[in-house]
Amino acid sequence: MLKTLVKRSFAKAWHKLEADERINKRIALIEVEQSTRPEFGDFSSSIALAEARNTTLSAHELATEFANALKTDTTTELYSRVEIAGPGFVNVFLAPSLIHSALRQILEMGNRFGYSTIGQQEPLQVEFVSSNPTGPLTVGHGRQAVLGDVLASLYTTLGYEVSREYYFNDEGHQIDLLAQSLWARYRQEFGDTINIPEQGYQGEYIVDIARQLVREHGPSFTDFDEQTSHRFKQDAISRISSMIKNDLSLLGVEFDSWFSEQTLHHSGEVTAALKALKAHDGVYELEGAIWLKTEENRGVKDSVLVRSDGRPTYLMVDIAYHINKHRRGFTHVINVQGPDHQVEQSSMQAAMRILGYPEDFLDYAVHQFVSIKEHEKTTRMSTRAGKFILLNDLLDELGRNVVRYFMAARKPTSHLEFDMDLARTQSLDNPLYYIQYAHTRIASIFRRIGSPAMSAQVDLSPLEKREELDLIKQLDRFPEMLQQAAFEFSPHLITDYALTLARAFHAYYDSYRVLGNQKRLTTARLDLLRGVQIVVHRSLQLLGLSIPEEM
Repeated sequence: MLKTLVKRSFAKAWHKLEADERINKRIALIEVEQSTRPEFGDFSSSIALAEARNTTLSAHELATEFANALKTDTTTELYSRVEIAGPGFVNVFLAPSLIHSALRQILEMGNRFGYSTIGQQEPLQVEFVSSNPTGPLTVGHGRQAVLGDVLASLYTTLGYEVSREYYFNDEGHQIDLLAQSLWARYRQEFGDTINIPEQGYQGEYIVDIARQLVREHGPSFTDFDEQTSHRFKQDAISRISSMIKNDLSLLGVEFDSWFSEQTLHHSGEVTAALKALKAHDGVYELEGAIWLKTEENRGVKDSVLVRSDGRPTYLMVDIAYHINKHRRGFTHVINVQGPDHQVEQSSMQAAMRILGYPEDFLDYAVHQFVSIKEHEKTTRMSTRAGKFILLNDLLDELGRNVVRYFMAARKPTSHLEFDMDLARTQSLDNPLYYIQYAHTRIASIFRRIGSPAMSAQVDLSPLEKREELDLIKQLDRFPEMLQQAAFEFSPHLITDYALTLARAFHAYYDSYRVLGNQKRLTTARLDLLRGVQIVVHRSLQLLGLSIPEEM
């Protein structure tokens, strides 16, 4: 990347200055930032401002010395100009030949551009969605599914050995309520007056499953005894889980593993987890319950692990689950969750500290809620109350590509107002189609000329227009953007980048003729278009979107 080359040249220049007795010999933190305005060059550094206090020079004098060191043997290779601005900023303007070399690298790497070995095949798990099998997925679950899936793809691109996991909460009080709600609906089909339990599930999907059971079993289950409870639990879990898996498949999300909470109880791992916490002096008893020492371990507040009646809480089971993750060999775990789990997240991280796990073992990628922007009406979703907008309905109307794009396009920590009117738009006003059109537009050019093989060794010197050089610099930023999107849990940076790139390309293509009479210029511009096509292709691929050749 160009930024890496600039940073290396800055480090080399600073090393030269260390021989000057006026400058203390110390390791300087060399920061290089992309300039926000063209008059400030391509990259800028405030190193002179930061380091002047460690010298006998003023910041401006140090910047002058530093700029001279840059000019001695690198300016002809890297920079067309080196300038000092303000009290001591050093601004560099990249040489066109260096910018051209970035395009050559993209062409050489092709669709491997953006991949790296940063992760060194470290085992990393992304756990996401993990909705209770108590109802179909809503649009809120859809946002989490897309965010988790794109994050997993990003970390795979960065060289991690990634596993996508869905955790089924198929045990506990909510599952008991689900079974009772289903049985009540089942008996109602035979005319019985049986109320759904308080806090039970009332969605129409419960009625549909109840009718299926009526057709399959008739009036066999007259009493809600232990055998009936077990049967209705398993039927409800099985059928709703199938609905969930089908919706995720339609969304283009596939998991490597589906983990059942029941296995933790049946294997004794919950009991073992509590024993481990006790061995590390991480719990205490109060009023018959067992509490986690959260506050002593930098958490928000102490939390109950085992109730006074002996039943483990969700947190206790979740701790056992994360011990299981660690035992399976994952060195880093990312849980994608909504905004309403802050206390639980704090307690979980405290538990990991108590057990002696590395501080970076567990991370949370948190996202905000989703509302639908349509007719100025917002629907608050509740699976239990039966009030929600189904992901399946959204997919039926808009299709996988549009849903995925709009779910990813908003910063996760911001509320997502899903614009149905814009999403329905079948023109280039729809940002997804605008990005895809950049790819198809280039593909049509190569079809017209027979799609010749591009060469990284072609003469790129004819690419001298500001728009051409700016396009290459924008392409070069792709790998850095991917790292930022992954490490900051911000998949929206990909959509932002792709849309900005598409705008720059369309503006360029509308302004300059690619297929002309000057062979050298035409060949160089075709190479530039191939570079744009590669990066647009990679962006759409990471977002899990289709990459059309025609529109």
